[in-house]
Amino acid sequence: QVQLVESGGGLVQAGGSLRLSCAASGSISSIGAMGWYRQAPGKQRELVAGITSGGHTYYVDSVKGRFSISRDNAKNTVHLQMNSLKREDTAVFYCHAVVGPYDYWGQGTQVTVSS
Repeated sequence: QVQLVESGGGLVQAGGSLRLSCAASGSISSIGAMGWYRQAPGKQRELVAGITSGGHTYYVDSVKGRFSISRDNAKNTVHLQMNSLKREDTAVFYCHAVVGPYDYWGQGTQVTVSS
């Protein structure tokens, strides 16, 4: 089993910044892709940013230039630096990791952006 624990969510004013972190623990041999999804009320969960074990990154168009994903393979952590936050970024953010043939999810952390 693999556990993903997120931290760093909270309330921030529009234009502000937050940094989300996710630490993986448990029966980890090697982690493949890691990423951050978000789900706003009444909307489907969407992939916000992803990063492969080799460091290749992906961003959904709406966050390009504002968010930055990074990972530390030695520590089994992934981070999401979120700058210039907008009200529409308000959502529950979930950490995701692929370990072997399995997908793992964190419990979610709330990000609320106020005007």
